[in-house]
Amino acid sequence: MDTNAQTNDNQAVAPVRGGVVAYLQVDGAMKAAEYYKKALGAEIAALHPVDDQGRTMHVHLYINGTSVMLGDAYPEYGHPLQTPQAFTMMLPVDDIDFWWKRAVDAGMTVELELQVMFWGDRYGQVRDPFGVAWAMNAPVKA
Repeated sequence: MDTNAQTNDNQAVAPVRGGVVAYLQVDGAMKAAEYYKKALGAEIAALHPVDDQGRTMHVHLYINGTSVMLGDAYPEYGHPLQTPQAFTMMLPVDDIDFWWKRAVDAGMTVELELQVMFWGDRYGQVRDPFGVAWAMNAPVKA
């Protein structure tokens, strides 16, 4: 579905993928969705139309086979923007070098360089321009 895709009463709802689904509140949900397309290969599955301030209450993405939801802050309705903290979005991937390069080339900041960790997998962390931390993990190939 492209960025002009919208959900309404006449369209089927995109299926939610995953057992636990992150719902991120960011400053600029549509900008974040476009960024995640570039940095993480996201696909926009569904979205609600933007309001006159450019905000949307809901964008449904598929990233790495799982649903991730985005929404803008609506302080006038009791949902102010809060700085992301105390969580990391985890991406278990097969081709970690591809995923890592794409994310860094798109402008994600390296927080922890890719390395083989004590549990035996390659792992690293990046942070996106919206303040969200993303970890990538892949088994070391023999």
